[in-house]
Amino acid sequence: MFSRIREDIQTIYRCDPAARSTLEVLLCYPGLHAIWMHRWAHFFWRHRLKLLGRLVSHLSRFITGIEIHPGAGIGRRFFIDHGMGVVIGETTEIGDDCLIYQGVVLGGTSTKKEKRHPTLGHNVVVGAESIVLGPIMIGDHARIGAGSVVVKPVPPETTVVGVPARATGEKTHIPDLEHGQLPDPVMEMLKQLDECRKGLEERVARLEAQLTSRKDGEREPGSAQIAFPSE
Repeated sequence: MFSRIREDIQTIYRCDPAARSTLEVLLCYPGLHAIWMHRWAHFFWRHRLKLLGRLVSHLSRFITGIEIHPGAGIGRRFFIDHGMGVVIGETTEIGDDCLIYQGVVLGGTSTKKEKRHPTLGHNVVVGAESIVLGPIMIGDHARIGAGSVVVKPVPPETTVVGVPARATGEKTHIPDLEHGQLPDPVMEMLKQLDECRKGLEERVARLEAQLTSRKDGEREPGSAQIAFPSE
């Protein structure tokens, strides 16, 4: 147990440069408190003490602002940064070394008693206010940009952004997420369309110039003119 506590503290030092002391980490990190309370809730849940598990989960939500269903499976070295507003559903599965920010929702899309929440692989980063819905797989080393809505599986080592989330084409093993430097696939597509529009306008302008020059050539001095009767 003490080795897991040490591992949790080291994970915070690794993921959050604001951590200055062990005492500060123990007292002032709601993400850490939520994970510790979830372990108790999950223990009770697996041993068929489900009401007790829900009560511990509810108490954790009241204290930390983080809602983790006691049925969710969470791996090692999981870190919730800030954490306010995080919701993790019952059938969610989270691998090792994952990092999520505040406002993240790992939600379901079905009312049936079945697998209905996402599965996160190892080393997954989910940006602030992102929503991942349904029993989809988020591959190892995937990154989800802030404010994204993910409704389809994400391949390993892929970065996705937007609503709905689309792959940026970048692959990475780096767990960090530079939100301000992530490309926008929708904007890239709009830029390509704008460049295509400009090219078409230039082509039309050239064709109009050629047509005008041909008409001017047909009206040389001395050529026959069409006379219209005067009124």
